[in-house]
Amino acid sequence: MKLSDIMSASGLSGYAEVALVLFLLAFLGVVVSLFLPSRQRTYERLRHLPIDSESADARGGEDTPHA
Repeated sequence: MKLSDIMSASGLSGYAEVALVLFLLAFLGVVVSLFLPSRQRTYERLRHLPIDSESADARGGEDTPHA
């Protein structure tokens, strides 16, 4: 008796389907939360953080060289 015969007879194929459905639900949850209109202002602010000089000044000028 081969290992593949034992595994196919154990009926574990349902776990793979459940895992796929759970992954799909989690993925859709992330996508929906990403495109919610209520989060647009937050993502717009985060989009400009790397180039925003005001935020660097508020942090104490970490991006500017010290004299």
